[in-house]
Amino acid sequence: MSAEARINEKIRVPEVRLVGPSGEQVGVVRTDDARKLAYEADLDLVEVAPNAKPPVAKIMDYGKFKYEQAQKARESRKNQQQTVVKEQKFRPKIDEHDYQTKKNNVVRFLEKGNKVKVTIMFRGREQSRPELGFRLLERLAEEVADIAIIESRPKQDGRNMTMVLGPAGKKGKK
Repeated sequence: MSAEARINEKIRVPEVRLVGPSGEQVGVVRTDDARKLAYEADLDLVEVAPNAKPPVAKIMDYGKFKYEQAQKARESRKNQQQTVVKEQKFRPKIDEHDYQTKKNNVVRFLEKGNKVKVTIMFRGREQSRPELGFRLLERLAEEVADIAIIESRPKQDGRNMTMVLGPAGKKGKK
């Protein structure tokens, strides 16, 4: 059903295929008669299939219907999982302790189920030695191989080299 369902007076076609309030098929009736039946039942006439020939209209409580649709949409959003991409930046000449700290951040992100974009930033003369950054990314990928999979291989992008790691399997979820 479309987001902007036509109801009551907004239905401008001469006749509709009518579905009653309890779901029974009434048949093809004039729109005015269908609207009259809806008013007598203290309900709304809602166009549910505008592209059919003739359009299908149902007698229902439109406010209650909209509320139930919103509840279903909220429930389906609650069951979806948002993919978050965290970023961790490195430099080619990183010290061992700094490397371990940043690696631990990457491990923590992966264990929470997030993807991690690892970026090596090159400055000045470092740009002429991209193999240093490539080796650093390969080392990181090997060290986190038990909890991560490489989603995109290391690639140079101007002054940066990037690689995307994703959590391996469902055991990383908490």
